[in-house]
Parts: sequence; structure tokens; C-alpha cells
Amino acid sequence: MTDDVRLRGGRGALGFSFFVQGVTFALLVTRIPAIQDRYGISDGLLPVFLAAVPVLAGVASVGTEHLVKRVAPSVVLRWAQPVVLLSLLGVGAGERLWHVAVALGAFGLSVGALDASMNMLGVSLQRAYGRSIMLGFHAAYSLGGILGASAAWYGAHAHLGLFVGYLPAVAVLLPLVLVGSRSYVDRAGRADRTGPEGLPEKGLGAGGFALLLPLCLVMACAYIGDSTVANWSAKYLQDVLGSSEQTATVPYNVYMVTTLVGRAVGDLGVRRLGAVAVVRGGALLAACGFAVVAAAPGVWTGMLGFTLLGVGLCVIVPQTFAAAGRLFPGASDTAVARLNIFNYVGFLIGSPLVGAIGDAWSYRGAMLVPMVLVLITLFHARSFGPRDARYGVDHERRAGDRAVDVGRGGNGV
Repeated sequence: MTDDVRLRGGRGALGFSFFVQGVTFALLVTRIPAIQDRYGISDGLLPVFLAAVPVLAGVASVGTEHLVKRVAPSVVLRWAQPVVLLSLLGVGAGERLWHVAVALGAFGLSVGALDASMNMLGVSLQRAYGRSIMLGFHAAYSLGGILGASAAWYGAHAHLGLFVGYLPAVAVLLPLVLVGSRSYVDRAGRADRTGPEGLPEKGLGAGGFALLLPLCLVMACAYIGDSTVANWSAKYLQDVLGSSEQTATVPYNVYMVTTLVGRAVGDLGVRRLGAVAVVRGGALLAACGFAVVAAAPGVWTGMLGFTLLGVGLCVIVPQTFAAAGRLFPGASDTAVARLNIFNYVGFLIGSPLVGAIGDAWSYRGAMLVPMVLVLITLFHARSFGPRDARYGVDHERRAGDRAVDVGRGGNGV
């Protein structure tokens, strides 16, 4: 099998893994009210359950950083994703409170390992390709999220139980994931590589985390913005802008669609303009989106703001992972695992922060907080690489020999 065929197979398999994760996560979060009702979780206890998932995911991301020193990321991903799917099914199959606690705990731990290993493979594949492909993987995640949310809507509309609603997705996706995992592609020569200025493969080295810290801050701010849309867009449209209950569900769907579109074309933008320009443009668009939402006189202006948010925020997270891989080419697995923790930090901070400010001041004012945080990205845009780090055609020619920096697949340690 030639390197090109192996790379295409690995790219397709990893893209499908991102897609499945989008479906799975959407099926979980969009049925939270049904989960609460099934297990009798009180409003006071629900935030504890919801916070436990990202906390455990962050712990698992740290564990994955150390695990991939002994086994390949593909091995971690191959086993983590089936556990995520089975944990989802467990959420719908239980009867008592401790049942759902165990299922959500398993979901959090496995999803942390899954997110870290998926992005590790994506970063190494992008390096092997010599051109930007990370946004395409995250576009697959967005597409899966849209389909998962649609399936959850149908399940709720048809009054299907959680187990019955989750079972078809798990039954179809689980065997496909196991088959596809045979095509994952790992980076070769892992133990022999060093990063910039001799930083070792086993860690970021002295001062390494300080170099990574700006990207960690950008990641956290991006997820604060994302969680604001996910958790507050419907309430904002209904309570502040006076929309109907049905219309209030539209902004998040619009946000997801524009996220998919933005990521689908984003790699082309990176190849032509460079990562720095794309991230700066995305941060400005996202900030404008929050400003429009905060100042919106009516429903349709608010919709426009959430549309701008989707286009702007969608490019930041994939490019942050890619930038970490460029910054530490010999220790990209470690960099990605540590960076991934701040995904969950942003998720944990975002919703409570906006809610607290909204209750204490106003929800219009609360929308200005993620706007300011997203603008922080502009001050750290240079961390996304030199201007010519765009993985374009010329870069691909220069990097042609680097395609051999890939192993024969995700089968070994």
C-alpha cells in the first residue's frame, strides 16, 4: 500500500471518528431534560452532574498525555470511542441515580481520551499532508452534531425513551467505528524526534508550557464563547428579544450550520491567507457577532449576531490544535493533550459566568464578556505560526518528503 493511499485511508477514518463524536455528544446534551426527568435529578444536583463530565474529561486528557508515551494515539482512540458510545447507551439504560452517575463518569473519562487522541492524530496527519486539513475534521464533527441533534429532536417528538432513542445510533456507529479504526495512521519515529530548540519528545521541556500558554488561553476563550451560544442563545432570544418558544430554538441550529460551512471552507482560507490571518478574521467576526447580539433591537438582528458567531468561532479551535502541533513538532502529542484540557476549562467557566453576570446586571451586558474574551485572541495571533505557515501548494511541494513521517497504520505501540 502506497503512502498516499494509506494517508487517504487514515484521513477518512479519522474524519468519520470526528463525525461519530459529533453525533454522540449531540445526542447526550440535547436530551439533558429527558435524562433529568428519567432519573429524578433535582435542579440543584443537575449542575454537579453536568460539571463532572468535563472535569473527568480533563483528567483523562492529562492521563492520555502520559499514556501515548507507551502506546500510539490510534490505540487510545480505537478503544476510547466504543466506550463513549456504550456509555451513552448506559445513560439511557439505567434506572437509578447511581446508574446514570457511573455512565456519565465513564462518558467523561472516555471522551477526554477520545478528544485528545483524535486531535493528536489530526495534527500529525496535517503535518504529513503538508497542507491544512484540521478544519475539515472539525467540520465532520459539526455535521455529526447537526445530525445527532436532529435525531434527538425526532426522539423527543416521537416520545421515545432514552434507550430506544440511543440504541439505533450506537448499533450502527459502533461496528463502523471498530472497522474504521483499522485505518488510523500514526506518526512514525515518535521516540526519536525532538521539537524546537531541542525540546524532547517526552515533554515540552523547560519553558515549554509558557510557549503553549497563549494557545491555552485562546482555547479557553473560544469555548467560553461556544458554551455561551449553546446554553444561553434560546433564553436570550425568548427573554430579552421577545421571541416565541419555537423561534428561540433557531439560533443554535443556525450557529451549528454556519459552523459547519465555515469549517468546510476554512482549510482553503488557511492555505491561501495563512493561519494567523484566518484566526484574526474569525476572532473579529465572533466579537462583532457578540456585539450585534448585545445591541440587537429585535429577534432577526439577534439571529444575524448568532450567524456571525458561528462563522467566526468555528475556525479558532481547529487552528489552535494545529498551531500547537507546529509549535512543538517533536512533542505534538503532549502539546495537544495539555491544550485539550482548556477546552473543558472554557466549557466549565462559560455558562456559569454569563448566567451570573446576567442575573447580577443584564443579559445584554453579559454578552459583552465573551466578546472581550474572544478579542484576546488578537493579541496572541502570532502564536498561530509565521505568516507563511498556511500549508498551501508551495508548502506542500517543500514538504513532500515529510509524508514519510507516518507509520503504517494505527496498529502498533
